[in-house]
Amino acid sequence: MLNSAPAETRPPDPPAAPAASLRLYAAVARGAFRRYSTYRAATLAGTFTNTVFGAILASSFLALWQARPNLGGYDQSQAVTYIWVSQGLLVTVAVWGGGFQDDVQDRFRSGDIAVDLYRPVDFQGWWLATDLGRAAFHLLVRGTVPMLVGALAFRTRLPQQPLTWAVFLLSVLLAVVVSFGLRFLVSITGFWLHDSEGVRSVMLVVSMFFSGMLLPIALFPGWLGDLGRVLPWAALIKVPTDVFLERTDGGALPGALGFQLAWAAALLAAGRGAQWLATRRVVVQGG
Repeated sequence: MLNSAPAETRPPDPPAAPAASLRLYAAVARGAFRRYSTYRAATLAGTFTNTVFGAILASSFLALWQARPNLGGYDQSQAVTYIWVSQGLLVTVAVWGGGFQDDVQDRFRSGDIAVDLYRPVDFQGWWLATDLGRAAFHLLVRGTVPMLVGALAFRTRLPQQPLTWAVFLLSVLLAVVVSFGLRFLVSITGFWLHDSEGVRSVMLVVSMFFSGMLLPIALFPGWLGDLGRVLPWAALIKVPTDVFLERTDGGALPGALGFQLAWAAALLAAGRGAQWLATRRVVVQGG
């Protein structure tokens, strides 16, 4: 292991104009979009997998809702649509984790993470821009294709109001930021653990369950449902899906978006605090 000097000995980062910083982060996001667009075979295979699983789950939900109509407050077409929207968002919001996490973990193992901290750019902001570029590509490809197939093969419910589409995209953006905040906190543990794979595995299970990916949170019984609705993972799948289905409209819509925004701000702040603590004395492997 290599122990670097305390963070106070680092040279101060040169000040950057806000406009220049925005251009830099926009360029980073565009680069991430282009990078993921080069993995054509993996994207095609992943899209096919999402579509197949969507069809299997949609058929299962149809059978369940035929036996239990209006379960959880969803009618049959809403339940099927829930499946296809959640499949479209699965990789976009990185419910399984991944994205920038894989790059950060590799840089911990190689020791290059120390170099990242000396760059004249915010560490958290850099990886957030990267993740936004990744999410934009996956929403465009792995998000839209399963949704189109689902709309053609099943009776789904599309938004009735044109404005819902714009609000849905805003909700997806906030979901990506919340997901980034959670994954960034997991990645930061690598400064102490040197390998965050164990924490990532635990986070994957929690995220799949409490995001509503496996089953709508409205179907959770009693206190478990109450807990699921207030945890940050609900912002990943439940909120944008309910926005798409127009279950949260009118007065409930600002509250749903505010819930996502509040968790995004809290998690980004927590990540920045954890980053500050971690870089007081950096310990990295390799290098």
